[in-house]
Amino acid sequence: MAPAYISIHDALKEQIDKGIWKIGDRLPSERDLADDFSVSRMTLRQAITLLVDEGILERRVGSGTYVASRWVQEKMRGTTSFTEIVTAQGKTPSTKVISYQKKLASQTEMDRLQLKKTDYVIRMERVRYADNVPVVYEVASIPEELIRNVERRAITEHFFKTLTDNGYEIGKSQQVISAKIASERVADYLSIAKGHAILALTQVSYFTDNRPFEYVRSQYVGDRFEFYLENN
Repeated sequence: MAPAYISIHDALKEQIDKGIWKIGDRLPSERDLADDFSVSRMTLRQAITLLVDEGILERRVGSGTYVASRWVQEKMRGTTSFTEIVTAQGKTPSTKVISYQKKLASQTEMDRLQLKKTDYVIRMERVRYADNVPVVYEVASIPEELIRNVERRAITEHFFKTLTDNGYEIGKSQQVISAKIASERVADYLSIAKGHAILALTQVSYFTDNRPFEYVRSQYVGDRFEFYLENN
């Protein structure tokens, strides 16, 4: 039989998963929760501490315990857009475009997107949100020829859907993840402190014919987003 604090941990996590407690909600006091579960405050505190360690809850000094703003997850298999990931988890995605420019492809963009020196890319810089909480700052490069006749809004707000609506079949992606510290500029965009931990993701996405169509450099807030692996 599992220890009492594990059972309480599981029960609280289930309530959060079901939306009984939502992101940013303040939980009842430890005394009230201990009474609800008919356990000592020490046992209740063990369950809360475990949830805090997992990043599900966060303690705010002098204020209480809250559901942490971190519940966006990406399954590391296949190619999925940020909009699809956020929507699938019952959240509302949104985007703030910082810049959107037509540029000659850099050497790295040529290498990643299989372009020539004379080819152009659309390079867009944006911040992506889940329920109005900034989650990721990204710079995306797309072959200009691919989207030459596509409305800008369709690219900045729902690029993958625009591609599939136009008959393209999205295939694999290649991803590299590393740990970084947020610069002052990125921290400002993401509403975090300079030096905050972030997850840096570099991704190249391909059509089913192995033609690359997007090269993205993303910086995710470490405690608002998590990647997880799923093997067949």
